[in-house]
Amino acid sequence: MSAPVFPPSRRLVAEALGTLLLVATVVGSGIMADSLTDDTALALLGNTLATGAILVVLITILGPISGAHFNPVVSLVFALRRELPASSLPAYITAQIVGGIAGTMLAHAMFALPVLQASETVRTGGAQWLSEVTATFGLVFVILAGVRFRADAVPWLVGLYITAAYWFTASTSFANPAVAIARSLTHTFSGIRPIDLPGFMAAEVLGALLALILAGWLLMEARDPETLTKTESAS
Repeated sequence: MSAPVFPPSRRLVAEALGTLLLVATVVGSGIMADSLTDDTALALLGNTLATGAILVVLITILGPISGAHFNPVVSLVFALRRELPASSLPAYITAQIVGGIAGTMLAHAMFALPVLQASETVRTGGAQWLSEVTATFGLVFVILAGVRFRADAVPWLVGLYITAAYWFTASTSFANPAVAIARSLTHTFSGIRPIDLPGFMAAEVLGALLALILAGWLLMEARDPETLTKTESAS
């Protein structure tokens, strides 16, 4: 998930393309599910499975190029870990946001809907914000732990985590500011009111930073017992 050695132009295109396809899947599968059933739980299940599946695919094929972040807070965390050059962070985030918006527009076009919309779906309040802190914390921690112990399994770990988090969080686990922005532009099953974005984005940044802090301690390399301080147990 850290930045590999590819030209910046290829990395940015990979980030934009990946976020585009991710959002097109989230929005498009939501539209499809909502059109096929009046059962909200069944519609959410269809939306969930498509999202988890596309994440496995996108991270597998685009990870070697850009790190497959597709998410501003993931890029922020890797920049803070000095695994993504700080100078690349603004461009990564811009590519992700632009790609996400394009993904929403593509989904609308495929279903013959107005390309530009504004969501009216209310997603605000303490429970929603706590859900986004939790969802983003879990996502970032899964990525960092996966990179630390099973880098080859990261695509599946992320896909499975998001599949689960759709169901155990009240917010259905946006966990991604670029995706949240893109979903504010669709008045369909997966939307969020633009006015609700600041609360979601703040919660997502907080969750990511909490995961970074905990992972920095919990996942650190094992140390020689002789070098441990007197206040730290070697057990």
